[in-house]
Amino acid sequence: MSFELPPLPYAYDALSPYMSAETLEFHHDKHHNAYVTKGNELLEGSELAGKSLEEIVKGSYGTNQALFNNAGQHYNHLHFWSWMKPNGGGAIPGALEKKIVEDLGGVEKMKQDFVAAGVGQFGSGWCWVAVKDGKLAIMKTPNGESPLVHGATPILGCDVWEHSYYIDYRNRRPDYIKAFLDHLVNWEYVEKLYNEAA
Repeated sequence: MSFELPPLPYAYDALSPYMSAETLEFHHDKHHNAYVTKGNELLEGSELAGKSLEEIVKGSYGTNQALFNNAGQHYNHLHFWSWMKPNGGGAIPGALEKKIVEDLGGVEKMKQDFVAAGVGQFGSGWCWVAVKDGKLAIMKTPNGESPLVHGATPILGCDVWEHSYYIDYRNRRPDYIKAFLDHLVNWEYVEKLYNEAA
């Protein structure tokens, strides 16, 4: 099963002013496309060829770093585009909100901890809400890693690589993550992933 670059689920300018058309064009068309191209190159003839993307990510972790980097980032970005929508943020679906209150101390606390995880991730990486052992957890990972390789299932992730925000926010990573949470998150998609993980 080879990797494919999906089209964005919205127009390039649909997330503006929180994420510009220029950022999306570079991020999707150049960066994500490069992970797909390089990933396919590295996958060809490997023992993981023909496996599902999740199997490739888990199977290459710690054994084939180059393939893992590209497959991991492809996996992360496939979800990242769906984790956002025009006029996102807003109310969190009931059952998911209840779980956030139960496991993470409330919506505001979850947002604070999510921002702190993203800001505290030195260099490139991601911050996450994931399901681990039936409970929600805030996590952060370097580079292209995700909770998937740490025994958890990501249900929300924010890309804190500089290419994700530098055009729009320069060095203001906290402002970018806050804008992501308040104005971009597609909570229906998060809920869908939560239901599948639960």
